[in-house]
Amino acid sequence: MDPLQVAHRLFASATRAFAVRLWDGSVLPPARPGVAGTLVLRAPRVLDDFFPPAVERPLAEAFLDGDLELEGDAIAVLEGAARWSGPRATAPLLLPAAAGLVRRALRRGEPRHGAPVRGRVHSIDRDRDAVRHHYDVSDDFYRLFLDDAMVYSCAWFRQGGEPIDEAQRAKLDLVCRKLALAPGERLLDVGCGWGALVEHASLRYGARALGITVSANQLATARHRATRAGAEVSEADYRTLRPARPFDKVASVGMMEHVGRRRLDAYFRAIHRVLRPGGLFLNHAIADSSAGAPVFRWASQRGGGFIWRYVFPDGELLPIAEVVAAAERAGFEVRDLESLREHYAETCAAWLARLEARWEQALEIAGERRARLYRLYLAGSAVGFRLGRTSVYQLLLARRTESGAAEGLPRDRGAWTAEPVAWAAGPRATFEGAGHDASPGG
Repeated sequence: MDPLQVAHRLFASATRAFAVRLWDGSVLPPARPGVAGTLVLRAPRVLDDFFPPAVERPLAEAFLDGDLELEGDAIAVLEGAARWSGPRATAPLLLPAAAGLVRRALRRGEPRHGAPVRGRVHSIDRDRDAVRHHYDVSDDFYRLFLDDAMVYSCAWFRQGGEPIDEAQRAKLDLVCRKLALAPGERLLDVGCGWGALVEHASLRYGARALGITVSANQLATARHRATRAGAEVSEADYRTLRPARPFDKVASVGMMEHVGRRRLDAYFRAIHRVLRPGGLFLNHAIADSSAGAPVFRWASQRGGGFIWRYVFPDGELLPIAEVVAAAERAGFEVRDLESLREHYAETCAAWLARLEARWEQALEIAGERRARLYRLYLAGSAVGFRLGRTSVYQLLLARRTESGAAEGLPRDRGAWTAEPVAWAAGPRATFEGAGHDASPGG
């Protein structure tokens, strides 16, 4: 059958709300209006990846190779694809589909471009390699789409529509306020990124902050910012941290996704160990809320999904119920749980818009494949949050004292979202007594 006829039959669906443009320039209009964008197939061979049963990774690889394109609003096109019932396998397509599936299977033996991680999953060395694969791309590349403070986690939009710089500052304030952070308190930031929270907590709240990271690229920037703020940043893994004395407060923002299900109990025990009785721990992390359904219901994640293979190797998103249960097994008391799902959808959209506005710079810094990878990843992530396949939660935990006290918690949650007041009690605080041993300690 002629490839053009195959395409017409594959995409014939009353649920398709996005246009499809084929390699010869012809356009398959949407069955119903709704999407300000077009899915572009630049070569007939792409049809092989759409034949049912479709698999997510070959489709993503076709985009990385330039055989697929998203024109216009990339998030809208992918959301339309997620709501679509999928390509149709009607009787006239049985022979073309069988041949296409054979070709697709043969291509699986070709070398692809996934993350180069080796060793036992979630060992210290492999976790470090996985983190560096993602974060050690180029600080200049991340500056293209992140806010001025380079906060690489969900922002908090007080009203919705605020600039990303403002929304990220509001998120940092929200974290500090939920922790009831007070001048002079010792704060540990686990997976501190480029140091925004360490700097913010020190300058605005007078905390004595220590950030830890295993990313070589982030370390230099974070240390520079921490030094200016009178704080400290160290290259260390949460599993090996041995502080001279416990911390008053701990934050982990966008780090737990790297921990994995098998190490979840050990993760919470490690944080419980370094937090003083009466102290608070805020765990901010993406969670799986899909109930087993992928973002694109017609494309399976057999062999590992696109994000797991190319973006966050070994990353695991867990249902929030598993996270809460592990925290309680470690001895924590749950004091608050809040979903910021819509905030993360808006964050990803803001990042994508900034990346697309600086596209030529992105190509120059990271190359076409990496730039396309991040465009697809940000657009797909936005769709996952919009549709509720993924969520993000701030879980506030307390290590109670022997008398049962958890200190500093307000009775009114409104105190967390009130306009912040800058700390101005004398000179900048300095971190004292980090006293940690970063040698392997399990």
